[in-house]
Amino acid sequence: MYIKFPFHPENPDCLSQETHLQMNENKQQLKKRRKENATDTSVVDEEIVEKRGGVKTKGLKEILTSLILLEDQEKGGRQQFAKAHQEERLQLEENHKKKASATLQDYQEDVDRVDGARKRKARANVFAASNATAIALASADIEDSISGGNDKTGASDEAPATGSRRRLWVKNRSKDWWDQCNSPDFPDEEFKKAFRMGKDTFDLICNELSSVVAKENTMLRDAVPVRQRVAVCIWRLATGEPLRLVSKKFGLGVSTCHKLVLDVCSAIRNVLMPKYLRWPDDETVNCIKDDFESFSGISNVVGSMHTTHMPIIAPKVSVVAYFNRRHTERNQKTSYSITVQGVVDPRGVFTDVCIGYPGSMPDDQVLEKSTLFQRANAGFYEGAWIVGGSGYPLMDWVLVPYTQKHLTWTQHAFNEKIGKIQGIAKEAFTRLKGRWGCLQKRTEVKLQDLPVVLGACCVLHNICEMRNEDIDFSLKYEFFDDEMVPEISLRSANAMKERDSIAHNLLHHSNAGTSFLP
Repeated sequence: MYIKFPFHPENPDCLSQETHLQMNENKQQLKKRRKENATDTSVVDEEIVEKRGGVKTKGLKEILTSLILLEDQEKGGRQQFAKAHQEERLQLEENHKKKASATLQDYQEDVDRVDGARKRKARANVFAASNATAIALASADIEDSISGGNDKTGASDEAPATGSRRRLWVKNRSKDWWDQCNSPDFPDEEFKKAFRMGKDTFDLICNELSSVVAKENTMLRDAVPVRQRVAVCIWRLATGEPLRLVSKKFGLGVSTCHKLVLDVCSAIRNVLMPKYLRWPDDETVNCIKDDFESFSGISNVVGSMHTTHMPIIAPKVSVVAYFNRRHTERNQKTSYSITVQGVVDPRGVFTDVCIGYPGSMPDDQVLEKSTLFQRANAGFYEGAWIVGGSGYPLMDWVLVPYTQKHLTWTQHAFNEKIGKIQGIAKEAFTRLKGRWGCLQKRTEVKLQDLPVVLGACCVLHNICEMRNEDIDFSLKYEFFDDEMVPEISLRSANAMKERDSIAHNLLHHSNAGTSFLP
């Protein structure tokens, strides 16, 4: 049974109208407060979130700023290090240039000082000699006149010859060493050790040059004999000793020895070179072709070519032209040189030489300026090959090895045969420099006289080779010449085809004999 109480808050019938209004108002106020509280809470939350986000953003900014500063510092450090390194390198280069310039200047001053002292001494000697000669002649005239007044006939019969009287101005020097070498009893082995040739070969050279180098006696002195003149030149070329020591060995003045060397070298060039260093005739060329083909398998080869460098003292003019950059870089020592291009036959005898171009020129440029190149352009070597190294270009008459990378077996076989032929020229230059010691170091000869001296060495080399003059093993001189591949190494399409054909025949007709095939 449901009992209805007279008053209950949830019973609307028990409440009055005012009470209802009051309750609704209270509810609205309560909702309003809840809404305000919710709004305040959201605002507070937003402020908290905003504060937290600001803190995080600020932290990130600080981290990024620190990284940027570190990167800038590192970059600045690298730039500073690079700048310091560059300044140090420039300073080292400048110091090296100053040192080299100072060294050259000091050397040149020393040379000028020595030359000046020699000239002053020579003038003083000439003046003293003139006075002494005048006094001696005057004394002799007085004695002759006195003796002639007493007994003219007896004086004319007994007076010594004018040419036999000793001249006071001639310095007395010992000639014992040369007199011993010139003696018939002097051992041939010792003679060959001193002059790089036997007595018979030496006599041959003296006989060939006697009509050119012989001088007549004068009233002041007797002329130096032909054998002694030739001996001075050959011993100087063979040993490379300074003129001071040459003077001591032969009992002659330093200036006299210097003049004798140049005179005999000029005579060798003018008299012996046309006879002993010349391009062979047709019959000899055919024999040369057969000799080259017999051990290489390559036909129509008439010569082996190589270019070497001869060291010189830095010239006063055109220093850059004679600077040998490749030798300087390899030896870590400033080097100046001139070039010698030579073509040899199978025996190592020179058949053509080109001497005197600056050491800065590569092999191909020296070849283009040589007489050999001019004769080739005129068709003189048509149908023939001159074998050269990788420093020469491939042309219609110049046969060179393959220089590209990753060679085939055919190309390897060809290069081996070319290397054997080209090795003959290198061996010839090895014997040339070993036999004539003046070619192994910087010489006292002036640059304008050097081609004459080098040409004489080549002629004497040919004479020794033709007469089978063996060179002592201890005298062999090892040298190394840099070979730079020319910028345009292939200058003939026909030559390329012929080279490929030769290489193919060498490999496929059992003529190669290389280590690549059984």
